[in-house]
Amino acid sequence: MSPRPRERHAARVLILDELDRILLVKGHDADRPERQWWFTIGGGLEPGETSRTAAAREACEETGLNIHPSALIGPVLQRSAIFDFDAEHVLQHEEFYLARIHSSAALSRAGWTELEKSFVDDLRWLTIDELDHAEIEVFPRELARLVANLKNGWDGTLITLGLEVDQASLAQD
Repeated sequence: MSPRPRERHAARVLILDELDRILLVKGHDADRPERQWWFTIGGGLEPGETSRTAAAREACEETGLNIHPSALIGPVLQRSAIFDFDAEHVLQHEEFYLARIHSSAALSRAGWTELEKSFVDDLRWLTIDELDHAEIEVFPRELARLVANLKNGWDGTLITLGLEVDQASLAQD
């Protein structure tokens, strides 16, 4: 792996239901399958794509939910993170949007890419308490607090998190 991270831009969606649960995916490290974590719906921007459009596209691909870009709230959060992905160091700049849906909406994994199928294990609704007490890592690390702050609506303030470095991932070198 290259010591210098490749930069990429991504869009993510904090999908909350009527019970204030968040829809997350659980993945594992390809090199260390015992290492698992929960993370938010989303992924990289395609050329010429806005973060809002990418967030809606990613939500559809990863969950089967058709959320129109205009229905996304925000961006409510931004962060940068350094982690390993697909055998390289990545510095990812992310914008997060908020979406509210009903938990009865049908979920689908049909849009998962071959790469996603290789490391994504689950798609599940989690409560704030479950996030707080998760036995595996949660990204972003402050997600339980962020969801608690957003469950009653967004106040219009863009939250900016400091650089998050996934030391466990990078320690493999």
